[in-house]
This record gives sequence, C-alpha cells and structure tokens, in this order.
Amino acid sequence: MTDDGEPECFEEALESEEKQKWLDAMQYEMKSLHANHTYDLVKLPKGKRALENRWIFKVKQDVNSTFSKYKARLVVKGFRQKKGVDFNEILSPVVKMSSIRTMLSLATTLDFEVEKMDVKTNFLHGNLEEEIYMKQQMVFLLKARKIICVG
Repeated sequence: MTDDGEPECFEEALESEEKQKWLDAMQYEMKSLHANHTYDLVKLPKGKRALENRWIFKVKQDVNSTFSKYKARLVVKGFRQKKGVDFNEILSPVVKMSSIRTMLSLATTLDFEVEKMDVKTNFLHGNLEEEIYMKQQMVFLLKARKIICVG
C-alpha cells in the first residue's frame, strides 16, 4: 500500500479493508470502457505482440476532505511499445500554461464564467492508425458481490 492507503496492484486491492470500494471502482472503469467501445476482444493475430496492463488506484478527496472517492484506471504498459512495431508517431496534446493564463485573463476581462470539468474516462476519442493489442491479464466478474478471477 502507498502512504495514502492506495493499493499498488490488483492483489493488494483485493486484500485491502476497502476491498469493496476498490472493486466498485474497477467495475465502474470497466463499464465505462465497454460503454465507450474502447476495445474489442479478439484473438492475437500471428506475428503481433500484446502489451501488458495494470490497475492504478487513487483515493480522491473533496476540498473539505469529508468525502473520499475511490478511482481505478486500467492502463496499458505503454513503455514496452516499440517504434515501428506498435506505433509510428507520438502525439500527446498538451496545453501551455501561457494559453491557460490568456484564456483566464480574457474570461476575467470579458466577465465570462469559468467552469471546471472532470474527465471521467481516461482515453482519447481519436482513431488510431495502428492496431494495439493488450493482454487480457486479469478478468473479473462481479455477481452477487462475489469475485471470480480468471488469469
């Protein structure tokens, strides 16, 4: 467990006193990925590599620290990708702080309202040119609050 009481892996989440909260967070993530058609379950084609994945766990506190939200994200171990095999180009859209300052300055000058948005799904909506394969390392099904792990 981390200093914040967050599991560092799937097994630690299952052994945690907060097991059910972590299972609910993982279930929410899987439903979100499924609802957004993020992936298709397929057999790995001959000559292709499948990347591994892992769960990332975070406890989010509200401003007053009176409410904790348990978040789980399924992420691919992208550092194992090879250029020319798994991808051809890297594009990571980021915003510059000077752009944020300019937008906030304009909003203040023009008396616009500024709102914060929380993105609940952590993936891009763009179409990939390459086919990326990820191992289905750990599948879990929740039925009647029982967990079934398939490796």
